Amino acid sequence: MKKLSLFILRSLALLACVFFAEPLLAQKAPIKIGLGMALSGGLAGGGKAALLTYQIWQEEINARGGLLGRKVEFVYYDDQSNPATVPGIYSKLLDIDKVDMVISGYATGPIVAGMPVIIAHKKAFLAFFALDANAQFKYDRYFTMQPSGPDPAIAQAIGFFNLAKSITPRPQTIAIVGADAEFGQVAMSGARQLAKKDEFNFKIVYDQSYPPNTVDFTSIVRSIKVLNPDLVYIASYPPDTAGMLRAIYEVNLSAKLLGGGMVGLQFAALKQQFGYQLNNIVDYDYYAPEPTMKFPGIDAVLEKYRARAAGAGVDVLGLYIPPYAYAQMQILEQTVTAVGGFDDAKLAEYLHKTKFKTVVGDIKFGQYGEWEPGRELTVQYQNIKGNDVQQFKESGKQVILDPPELKSGNLIVPFTPTKQ
Repeated sequence: MKKLSLFILRSLALLACVFFAEPLLAQKAPIKIGLGMALSGGLAGGGKAALLTYQIWQEEINARGGLLGRKVEFVYYDDQSNPATVPGIYSKLLDIDKVDMVISGYATGPIVAGMPVIIAHKKAFLAFFALDANAQFKYDRYFTMQPSGPDPAIAQAIGFFNLAKSITPRPQTIAIVGADAEFGQVAMSGARQLAKKDEFNFKIVYDQSYPPNTVDFTSIVRSIKVLNPDLVYIASYPPDTAGMLRAIYEVNLSAKLLGGGMVGLQFAALKQQFGYQLNNIVDYDYYAPEPTMKFPGIDAVLEKYRARAAGAGVDVLGLYIPPYAYAQMQILEQTVTAVGGFDDAKLAEYLHKTKFKTVVGDIKFGQYGEWEPGRELTVQYQNIKGNDVQQFKESGKQVILDPPELKSGNLIVPFTPTKQ
């Protein structure tokens, strides 16, 4: 009888261990990743798409047992597309919320605004789509998810200029126009540098920036048209890009090459809005559904994202933000797993020395966190019919012209506003 009682007690103890094991695991403090993100304002189209992609990764990793055996949570606040809100957000994340790790929100201006707080806290920092944001800081724990390469100031324009010099007869003049904001100023500066180089030697006949709150671009485009430049390089944020395109069609501005640094054409909303009016515009991009960019895993990510995009009210194509947002989380996961924790010095060291496998191909960071080598795309919109957004899932609509190793088609000149 005593043996039976002992057996029962041992069995009950074993059952108790099994019963309570899972709740004990669940009681482990979650890993908290903090960020400010543009969920309202002019940059919200990108910010919301990035956040949805992060959440898809979060669900996947938690289903796999979490990161370092702990569930992952995001702690995030809306930066309202306003750089002035960003320092306060990151101070709160680090000093009050006590997050384990921080990543950036979307776009250059907000990221630059947050850098002093990041540096003061000596945090390893994965930034998302920031053009040359570390130029003034040279912070050795900064890493950017933007394929601009070691010379980001000219990366947005170099493909445009390489194509321009290949045109016969060779273009002679260029107009440079852009927003008086962080991204616009950096991109315009890069275009100026290139225009003056001996290999290009284009005469700058117009070089003006406009206030970020500009709505009507007609007078700007009329001023450019009067000068009749061969090339028109535009460095604009999404609202400006839409305004510029409407003015270009209203004024009937033509050029051998037009575009270059127009943020917004990468999003489904503007693709659908302008449709066939995008034909022959040349612009930068980071991903296009061309045969030369079929990286392992990318189709699965896009399929998951698209299944939820419409319901979440975000970009239905997901060609611009999601591939790199997901790759950012892959890099974060690989780094934290390899280091075994959140020691910022060790995280930064691993990020510097490692070549990462991601859904957008291999990524290696250089000295100050830029890609090494870069892989900025220059694409041309071609063969677009009507305004059906679904056609942009097909190859042949955003033909890659630069870099040469990813080229998927040939340049068409000139750009002339066309009617369907």
